[in-house]
Amino acid sequence: MRKKLFLSTLIIALITLTLSMLAVNLVFHQQFSNYLTQTNEATFDQLPSRLSALYLSKGTWDPASLDEISNSLPASTTVTLTDPNGKLIATLNNSMEGMMQGQGGMGMGMSSSSNTSWKTKTLTVSGPLGTLATAVVRYPATAPILDPQDVLFQSSVFRSLLFAGGLALLFGIILSYFTSRRLVAPLKRLTQAADRIGQGRLDERVAIQAKDEVGQLATAFNAMVDNLNRQEMLRKQFTADIAHELRTPLTSIKGYIEAFQDKVLPANQENLNSINEEIDRLVDLSSDLKDLNVAEMGVLQLNLEPVDLKPLLEKIIRSLNPLIQEKELGLSWNALDEPVTMLGDERLLTRLFYNLVHNAYRYSNTGGQVTITLTQTPNLAEVRINNTGVGIAEEDLPFIFERFYRADNSRTRETGGTGIGLALVQQITTLHQGTITVQSKAGQETEFIVQLPKAIKVAED
Repeated sequence: MRKKLFLSTLIIALITLTLSMLAVNLVFHQQFSNYLTQTNEATFDQLPSRLSALYLSKGTWDPASLDEISNSLPASTTVTLTDPNGKLIATLNNSMEGMMQGQGGMGMGMSSSSNTSWKTKTLTVSGPLGTLATAVVRYPATAPILDPQDVLFQSSVFRSLLFAGGLALLFGIILSYFTSRRLVAPLKRLTQAADRIGQGRLDERVAIQAKDEVGQLATAFNAMVDNLNRQEMLRKQFTADIAHELRTPLTSIKGYIEAFQDKVLPANQENLNSINEEIDRLVDLSSDLKDLNVAEMGVLQLNLEPVDLKPLLEKIIRSLNPLIQEKELGLSWNALDEPVTMLGDERLLTRLFYNLVHNAYRYSNTGGQVTITLTQTPNLAEVRINNTGVGIAEEDLPFIFERFYRADNSRTRETGGTGIGLALVQQITTLHQGTITVQSKAGQETEFIVQLPKAIKVAED
């Protein structure tokens, strides 16, 4: 990647430099040519006074003096000099022009006569007694660069431009190399860190050395690794929890069976009921795992039908009432007189609210209070489940809906579950396009708030 970045930057610099040099050279040539044209026209304006002075000083059109004026004319200029009667006096042009055109290194600014546009200017040569002659000047509209000094100046400028361009290109190469190295180095470190994480080294982190996009990428990478590390810890904890939760009822069942075989305990209804409770615990654990896995895979289908939440919650309260009374909890059930009907899956909604009410019972202190409130708006049904008790620590609140998470690792399924129930609650709420939030004060109370839309938007295939 560093090679590609270096080469792409170098190519961009080279193209930019080449275009800049061509543009500067073109503009310089055009402006220099304009300067020579203006200089030539100033020379033409002085020509009548020079010719007049020559004639007055010699008393005639001296050929030698006219040759001197010819040699001072700009390149490619022709002056036709005639008397007042139109008789040709002389044709003046620069005799050095042919020699300069014959020099190979001096043709940089020349163009062929067939491609040159011409201008004509008529000048009157006056004397004390009137008009002495008429000079018709024919010259290029754009002055060619033929003078050796002009050619040398243009060549010097072009060489200076090439030298400056070469220095700029060298500086661009050096800058591109170090820039590409600086940009690619942190990405290379990220790649190496990702490889080590792929090998299971979840303690790997990337040093954040800047606050730009690469620094933000490093921050996101470290956050991802932290999350992976936490998920790995939760997975290991969950594996240990599941092993314990499976071993406890199986050990109990095995103990009862051995006691029956050894005639230590009679196989009466009471003991069989105890075995049945342990089996129910295993079934519930298996059901929790299955439902959560199916929900997280996104293949859990809702069996939508009109559901009245009021009798649904009352049924859950009746089923848990013996446990609530056994723990001497106060129960407050606040519901509207009219039905609170929504479109949903009755089995999953029963599972959702059963888990929440059972949690409220489980984490309430003996003699505490459980309050269940059902309200509605035109579009939403809202259920609030509040209990007094141990509460949830503030640092644990962001994670309680993650699977396998338990705020207190010392809890067993009997006292604290395996961290599946609330994850399943959130998945069911999400399937019903609702929201669930929690408010808690450690050591005082906890309140779960579930809001469910009465109508679910079903995606069209």
